[in-house]
Amino acid sequence: MSENTKQNYLNHPKGIMSWLLTLDHKRIGLMYLFSGILFFFLGGLLALVMRFELAAPGNDIISNEVYNNAYTLHGAIMIFLFIIPAIPGALGNILLPLMVGAKDVAFPRLNLASFYIYSFGALFAMYTIINGGVDTGWTFYTPYSTQSTSNVVPMTLGIFIIGFSSILTGLNFIATVHKMRIPGLTWYKLPLFVWALYGTSLVQITATPVLAITMVLLMLERFLGIGIFDPALGGDPVLYQHFFWFYSHPAVYIMILPAFGIISEIIPVHSRKKIWGYKFIAYSTLSIAFIGFLVWGHHMFTSGQSVFSQIVFSFITYFVGIPTGVKIFSWILTMYKGQVSFTPPMFYALAFLFLFTIGGLTGIFLGAVALDIHLHDTYFVVAHFHYVMQGGTIVAFLGGLHHWWPKSFGVMYNQTIANIAALGVFIGFNGTFFPQFLLGLRGMPRRYATYDEQFVELHSYSTFWSGILGISIFIAVMNLFWSFIKKNKVDPGSNPWGGMTLEWTHTSSPPHPHNFEEEPVLQHGPYDYDKVIVEKTYNK
Repeated sequence: MSENTKQNYLNHPKGIMSWLLTLDHKRIGLMYLFSGILFFFLGGLLALVMRFELAAPGNDIISNEVYNNAYTLHGAIMIFLFIIPAIPGALGNILLPLMVGAKDVAFPRLNLASFYIYSFGALFAMYTIINGGVDTGWTFYTPYSTQSTSNVVPMTLGIFIIGFSSILTGLNFIATVHKMRIPGLTWYKLPLFVWALYGTSLVQITATPVLAITMVLLMLERFLGIGIFDPALGGDPVLYQHFFWFYSHPAVYIMILPAFGIISEIIPVHSRKKIWGYKFIAYSTLSIAFIGFLVWGHHMFTSGQSVFSQIVFSFITYFVGIPTGVKIFSWILTMYKGQVSFTPPMFYALAFLFLFTIGGLTGIFLGAVALDIHLHDTYFVVAHFHYVMQGGTIVAFLGGLHHWWPKSFGVMYNQTIANIAALGVFIGFNGTFFPQFLLGLRGMPRRYATYDEQFVELHSYSTFWSGILGISIFIAVMNLFWSFIKKNKVDPGSNPWGGMTLEWTHTSSPPHPHNFEEEPVLQHGPYDYDKVIVEKTYNK
């Protein structure tokens, strides 16, 4: 093996400054990845603290004030510092140029700037932890957020700054997809993960400015008392909810569309079968991105909106389920009569199908006005939200990590441990959050640190399984990192899963510093398993 072959983006160039000032999209993706994992464990630790407090009715571990701070920080860290940037910033940055045959993203310096903007915003969020926390809830609803004496301004300022990172990443991806594809890579030959990132980018650059405006107005309200959310000055606190959810429901799709893209890559590769309904999946991605802007009002059925508005938002909520259902059925039909291999990425994909289907169906329940009025602000909403966000986005993220780990780092993890951890994540997740549907149906309100004795059994059960879930995720991630120590290297030219997209077929593992030693030539579509026979070589 020549010295040139051994050269990859991890070891060339060398030195800490080569990482801090890198313009390589893969290295920037890794910096997003490791930052995101750090915030993921911090947010998860806060979740376990709350969960163990809720194991019994009284304030056994933390006070109500500390609980409110933990609840707010858990939500803000998980959503704004991990889930929203995790897949686009990490896996998207690493893979999108490779998948379109480009040597880098369209604007490498802008890409590096977006990471440092994200890091700068994260510093403000972390400041709130060491300075006493923030207790408003991660939605920062007025009037409490305008009156609270906690660190509302540093947290909202951090979120405001992070929003610019999201916008710049979206712009970069759109320009890369439009202008950097190799000859012959038409829209209908793009990997579906690229379609998902493209749809996500459209939402990022159109919805995120609304969040920025909302955060600015909130800070101006606190500093100057401009009155836009204060009824005493002619304002309306419900207006804040309209602003916030006009961004935050599209933000749900910023979080879930990339997860859809990951599942669309894992299932055909590990089923050895061409994706069923490629164009249906691609166009459903754009449909979801568009319809997602029209459904924000279903978060506000109890806010006093008109009956006509409730009917319209309820109908559109049902309607958005159609393109989502198209994806679910397409994935199932792809596996039908395929050569399904039960690898760790496939286990996570199967878990995603089960968990996200429950999350999606319960979202339809909450879209029914009469039922939502009963379930609003109960643990039913908590369970639904986590089945979508953790059972959907985070499970898909773990699947994507396991799928592209040997490509990104040139090492293979222990697949037996990975499968056991995936099973633990699936069982632990259902054990944690399914009882919360029952708690909500019985009237248990969310955000409460104490509760009546009638809810003890279900809360205790949920807390026990949250421990199993946390341990399983920890084992899954540590097993990945252990592969560095174990040094179970894959051959630079290997294709352990038999993938057919450009990152698997035209570059080494880990990839070359400039992605490709020579310009790749498109020889087949990304999922043409019926036309090309690829040897299945699993690295045990």
